[in-house]
Amino acid sequence: MNRRQILFAATAAVFSLSAGAQTIPAAIKKAGKIRVALEYGRPPWGFKDMSLKPMGSDYDTAVLLAGDLGVDLEIVEVAGPNRVPILLTGKADVVISTFSITAERQKVVDFSVPYASAIQYIAAPRTLQLRDPKDLAGKRVGVTRGTTGDAAISKLELPGLEIVRFDDESTNMTAFASGQVDIVVQEPAVIKRVAEQNPKREIEQKFTIAEFDVGIGLRKNDAELSSVINDWVRTNLANGKLNAIYRRYHGVDLPSSIQAGSKQ
Repeated sequence: MNRRQILFAATAAVFSLSAGAQTIPAAIKKAGKIRVALEYGRPPWGFKDMSLKPMGSDYDTAVLLAGDLGVDLEIVEVAGPNRVPILLTGKADVVISTFSITAERQKVVDFSVPYASAIQYIAAPRTLQLRDPKDLAGKRVGVTRGTTGDAAISKLELPGLEIVRFDDESTNMTAFASGQVDIVVQEPAVIKRVAEQNPKREIEQKFTIAEFDVGIGLRKNDAELSSVINDWVRTNLANGKLNAIYRRYHGVDLPSSIQAGSKQ
């Protein structure tokens, strides 16, 4: 091992040690666990396989966080619309659930530095010609209530646009697959999966409607926990573990803008 490799290894060790050596907030340390709000109806972020085993990039992120903090993991299952209430009422310590960082949400909760990125596409059957948002005029579009996709399409001021809101992702995608709605706002991995499961619908991605950084949600004024979480995110961006999780489930690397967060 040359001098440069030794220096790199030493730096990485300090990074890792600093994350574990952070003072864990007293309530979490006393409980011996961290309660993470997570949605299982959002593959590939959070879902359960055929044997009901939890999986997904957010789930693996939560497992990694608890392991690095040296505490047990308790998943508090949520749906998109109740992520904020669950956090604010103290039923969870943090939210790791495709929680996109938006100005509206930042009014009521804090976020860690971004650890992932979420893209929202318009998807529809091949026979529907949709090239840009203007083509949604007069159309019915399915969204999951309270998500960034909901927020993005709600900003469009188009004549005759009907937004059909569903309470969770699985209901939204079931409605899309069955033809109750012909257009949805959704992430690429989910669109791909639904298209493969319903080949006769000839589903395809049409265009990007929004892209958001994703962070870990925290209650405001929780400076101690925020410091621990931010250090943890930066450490695991730097050592590549968060990128490996994202690539495992999304099939691509994290955007360079997210990976650069390790240097913030």
